[in-house]
Amino acid sequence: MVSFSPLDIIIIVVFFILLIFIGFLSGKKTDDAAGYLLSGRNVGLWVFIFTNVATWYGGILGVGEFTYNYGIVSWFTQGFPYYIFAILFGIFFAKKVRNASLFTVPDKIEQNYGKLAGQLSAVLIFILVSPAPYLLMAANLLSLIFNIPLAFSLLISIVLSSVYLFRGGYKSYLFTDVFQFFVMFAGFIIIVAASFIKFGGFDYLSVNLPAQHLELSGGNSPAFIIVWFLIALWTFTDPGFHQRCYAAKDGSVAQKGIIISVLFWMLFDFLTTTTGLFSRAVLPNLNNPVLSFPLYAETVLGSGLKGLFYAAMFATILSTLNSFFFLSATTLGRDFIEKNLKSKNDDNLSKYTKYGLVISAVIAFVLCLFFDSVIAIWYTVGSICIPGIIFLVIGAYYGKFRVPGNIAVIEIITGVEGSLIWFFIRDELNPESLLFQIEPMIAGLAGALVVHLIGIRIAHR
Repeated sequence: MVSFSPLDIIIIVVFFILLIFIGFLSGKKTDDAAGYLLSGRNVGLWVFIFTNVATWYGGILGVGEFTYNYGIVSWFTQGFPYYIFAILFGIFFAKKVRNASLFTVPDKIEQNYGKLAGQLSAVLIFILVSPAPYLLMAANLLSLIFNIPLAFSLLISIVLSSVYLFRGGYKSYLFTDVFQFFVMFAGFIIIVAASFIKFGGFDYLSVNLPAQHLELSGGNSPAFIIVWFLIALWTFTDPGFHQRCYAAKDGSVAQKGIIISVLFWMLFDFLTTTTGLFSRAVLPNLNNPVLSFPLYAETVLGSGLKGLFYAAMFATILSTLNSFFFLSATTLGRDFIEKNLKSKNDDNLSKYTKYGLVISAVIAFVLCLFFDSVIAIWYTVGSICIPGIIFLVIGAYYGKFRVPGNIAVIEIITGVEGSLIWFFIRDELNPESLLFQIEPMIAGLAGALVVHLIGIRIAHR
């Protein structure tokens, strides 16, 4: 159980008020597509960095759950591979993406592989950028604090993360994320400092944690680790990365911004992983590890500081939730509505995106009623959707890896179906068998890669 002092509640409510105030104050109402969707393609370096860092950490309760259950393998699978792929994206893709000056990833797929491939990729992107996992986390926190039903918490979370987007679009999202960047770092620095003061340093953790929690593998199979590394390939197709590069002032800002962001991710990963390890060491028998961070804060923080830490958790979640709402809405508005109208007009794109915000909110609300684990959503969605588009995105920017449009369509279907079919077949296998160790994503990637290599050979002929 958790309890909150009046001061804690005041701090959390003030955070919500400031968030909405900044969102409305920073965003001018505009119907211009580039202005509403990408802040005029004029985002500077530090705003780019703060937004990029804040947006990356929406799954904070999932990080707590993962670290509580498995230890530092959480960092090894959720942090380390992303550093590598983000740096590679910055070096090899950031400038190319900015120079393309498009709106969405399916824009690029359609430009290089045709309309059908673009539409199929839009379906996968829409699933991948579902705000549902982050909406579920925000709602769980609200329910915990204010003791209100989950459905009501979901509605409040939707308002907190999207209401200002209707007015200011991408610019409102940028400046609310800058504010939340500082709040999230402040809260986690406080709880880590309090942990060291109250319980001691890493000697305390080594004595009070299961041995496997301090091993990189966390006692998991190599296949389990490999799949999480493969899921990190998502970085290359991440619509958020592409969107921020499209919005950057120039290619240099996009490239430097992503590489510098990695340094901040390393610091924040240290803070969150350390918090997760302390929560397991101090509270070893939690029934619901998803709430390990909130329940640990109850143990280590006093009045006021606890309110600030909860504000930090909300900042971490909402900064990603508003991003995914906007990405989801942009995909609906641009790739489903505008592109399928007989008369296409970019001047109406902001209006279609606002329709997309409403539709995305409804879909995310419904999904949250069916899933109770954030990690389950990440793992399932990533394993099924990523194989279908990863190689096509690389080929879209590097011609020697490009395939014909009809092959691209086959590749998307093969990648998704390969993962999906193996997902169900695997449930019927003996868990001790070698085949059971093959994760669905590996099956999907293998199928997509075979088709892609055939496509490259055809293209070169």
